[in-house]
Amino acid sequence: MARNEGRHRVARRTKIVTLAVGLALAAAGVTVATTTGDTGQAGADEVDPAFFVDITTVAPNVTEVRPNRRASTGTFTVDCGRNENGHYNPDNFIAQPGVRNGAQHLHDYVGNLSTNADSTNESLLRAGTTCRNGDKSAYFWPVVRIDREDAEEANPPEDEAELDAQRAEAEQTEDVAQVECPDVASQLAEVPEQAMATVDTELDALDQQEAAADEQIAADPAAEAAVLEPLRQQRSASLDRISQATGQPVDPAQATCAVEDTQRQGIPNGDENSDGDDAEQPPADDNSEIGGNDGEIQLPESVNITFRGSPVGPVRAMPKFLRVLYGDAKQGTNGPRNARASWTCTGFEDRLIDKYPICPEGSKVERIHDFPSCWDGRNIDSANHRDHIVFPEANGRCRRGFVAVPQLRITLVYDIPRDVQVAGQYKVDSFPEESHNPRSDHDDFANVMSQRIMNRLVWCINRDRTCGE
Repeated sequence: MARNEGRHRVARRTKIVTLAVGLALAAAGVTVATTTGDTGQAGADEVDPAFFVDITTVAPNVTEVRPNRRASTGTFTVDCGRNENGHYNPDNFIAQPGVRNGAQHLHDYVGNLSTNADSTNESLLRAGTTCRNGDKSAYFWPVVRIDREDAEEANPPEDEAELDAQRAEAEQTEDVAQVECPDVASQLAEVPEQAMATVDTELDALDQQEAAADEQIAADPAAEAAVLEPLRQQRSASLDRISQATGQPVDPAQATCAVEDTQRQGIPNGDENSDGDDAEQPPADDNSEIGGNDGEIQLPESVNITFRGSPVGPVRAMPKFLRVLYGDAKQGTNGPRNARASWTCTGFEDRLIDKYPICPEGSKVERIHDFPSCWDGRNIDSANHRDHIVFPEANGRCRRGFVAVPQLRITLVYDIPRDVQVAGQYKVDSFPEESHNPRSDHDDFANVMSQRIMNRLVWCINRDRTCGE
């Protein structure tokens, strides 16, 4: 039986347990509120009927910037599956590093197999991945559920033994010294086709050199000087070969690495764009239900992860460990600035709405998440997790001080029965105070691609190729 076909059924009384947990959260100082909708019927675990719209009544509203002659029109698609292995948890290591249940709702994860509250750059690098091409990036979004009034359904529990093992591994790496080297791929201009093989080889070598030095430092932190100088020489040789192959000068400072004393690379949260509260949250109940997030999780029918170019010019590589957010999980509190219209139906992609769509027969519910793609050229994160990477201007150009990087688009399709759509019985997981408002839809990405994969991705986009790995 498929995961989204009623495998995880329990007594309906779990909703009562959820209510009790919600009251406990309120007592602990976590607000459990309803959305102020027109009908006034939204609750902690039911969805306001006003949130649902017949997609056929919506006029087309999606416009694309017309590409100019310098546009980068290629695409690079990564196959990371649909979360068939059931990797769920209510964490967010980007917005709430180290805070377990910081999201207060479950995320679907594809890509990196170790992603949880305690994830660090080091633990992500050492983990496996669901992506066929070896991309270890973390891609995650809130789950969608069906919640029929007469159903007896609940969340699948997280594999606690596996989750404990993941967290233990992350904690072991947290306080271990780590070698940090400049990201070379993100500093390269467009690589000539005849230089690609050499550049790929040397970027792989740079990653391998850093990994070997990292292991040496982990084994003997006192060996810093003995490790870093040979590493600098190795990197200098690789950078020289890249420079000779591309005809581009390479900053010699990129050969110099340092040893960092801490692994938690996320910036502590506390800004208005947070995906959680600053303190660790109370645990969910035995069925992982909390804050009204109950019902049967729907495994996406398809997950498409595609990186696209810029309509006005070439793109530059993303740096490793770049964090990027889409949407706003707390739009009710923060206001509409970062919320995005994400919802549509297959065959109706020319219109996006901030409501749940009701699709005609033969069409399926769809979420489209287009991430920001103008990077400040320096930082992998920022205090609000947004200032370092922003959306292009209306004309497709990045504002002064920012450069275009590949734009990530994640497309999720769900086979939700039409009677469930019409009855308003599906919903996205959310913070309690959002009451499953579809405007709170969001998505998170941390780039853990090797420099070789990223270089190939940029080459495909800038050469107007259609690539899939």
